[in-house]
Amino acid sequence: MKASSLLLGFALGLLLLMLFPSAHSDTMFWLFLLTGIFLLVMHAMDKGEGGDKKVEPPRVDAYDQALLDTLVSNVLDITGSKRGKNGMLIYEGSLKIDPEEAVNRLENLCAEQRRNYYLERIDDQESRLVVHAPGSARIAVDPAPKTSYVRPVLLLVATFLTTTWVGAAHQGIDLLREPGRFPAGIPYSLGLLLILGAHEMGHYLTARHYRIDVSPPYFIPVPFGLGTFGAFISMRSIPGTRKALFDVALAGPLAGLVIAVPALLIGLPLSQYIPIEASMGGGTSLGSSILLATLAKLALGSELAATHVVRLHPLAFAGWLGLFVTALNLLPIGQLDGGHIAHALFGGRGARTLSRFAMGAVFLLALFVWPGLLFFAILVFFLAGRTGVPPRNDVVPLSLSRRLLGYGAMVLLLLIALPLPHPLYESFGLHCPYL
Repeated sequence: MKASSLLLGFALGLLLLMLFPSAHSDTMFWLFLLTGIFLLVMHAMDKGEGGDKKVEPPRVDAYDQALLDTLVSNVLDITGSKRGKNGMLIYEGSLKIDPEEAVNRLENLCAEQRRNYYLERIDDQESRLVVHAPGSARIAVDPAPKTSYVRPVLLLVATFLTTTWVGAAHQGIDLLREPGRFPAGIPYSLGLLLILGAHEMGHYLTARHYRIDVSPPYFIPVPFGLGTFGAFISMRSIPGTRKALFDVALAGPLAGLVIAVPALLIGLPLSQYIPIEASMGGGTSLGSSILLATLAKLALGSELAATHVVRLHPLAFAGWLGLFVTALNLLPIGQLDGGHIAHALFGGRGARTLSRFAMGAVFLLALFVWPGLLFFAILVFFLAGRTGVPPRNDVVPLSLSRRLLGYGAMVLLLLIALPLPHPLYESFGLHCPYL
């Protein structure tokens, strides 16, 4: 497991305790402490197996570089070269042959020498080839290395318990005093875990299809807030092509929506609808999202009323969280799923430009529309704002069908994030609080 993810989870938990003094009961304090200890023990076990140990890459001697210069010159008209960090050799120049043929030759060359590499386009004329020293980066192999599933399963069970606990607490039930009422927390728990699990398994199975070395999904349990800080997988090798990068990135959000949408369709009719004036500022406006409004129209039909807000049923709340998580992940920023999709669509330079624009837009929305988004904006900026390593073959573009899917993913982001426009109010029978 990544130390940064564990420390982030621990820090967020501490932040929640500081922001919400009511959480400082003895029960919550000890549950928080035990969760932190559990995560740190899991991390220590992982370090014991070498999970966080850094292997110093071997040095590149003059003979090795001269040999590599000769081999690279078969595919690239070299105009410059230099040594980068961690044993990387960086070449720039124009391709002598067709990009796909160049990648095939580099694949054979680097596989023989146990090297990792990536070839990217600088502009219409120039390309850049980055070659790692042997051992400096892991290379995907087939069959995949053995992976222990003990810790992922333990974390999944722990997260089921914490989300069940929180799901019951959201309904005013203390399971320490009334353990027999635990079924009240299960609709929320199962809904949320299925959504998060489907999202991560979408990434995992697609990555395995492309022979990318990837960890199983890890859930992070906490006994307050939402009951979890989410789930993640760790990609331990570089995707081979833009196609692989695109498919792995898009599979997660789409798989999560396959569960989130039915959860909303089932949970919305079970929810409570109350007049806006009687809501005391609570409840959710179904007009706050075009997709949410559309799903509400399908689930409720003529029962919708512009003068009402909804107190979401636990299952519907899990579905709403699924939409929110999907929207966050589809933001075309850095190392988020949307950032990888943008890289596959537009290349490194275009993705970086779009990422800066999207990051600015999120901060503006947080400042002028929904202040609650500011925390997530800061989190995304510091943890996912940097661009990741490009695929090994970053010169061959996506097919037309995948480009259309990528544009569709951006439209999906807008459908989730944008509120219902004024012209549709009357036809939907809904009010939007933002416009």
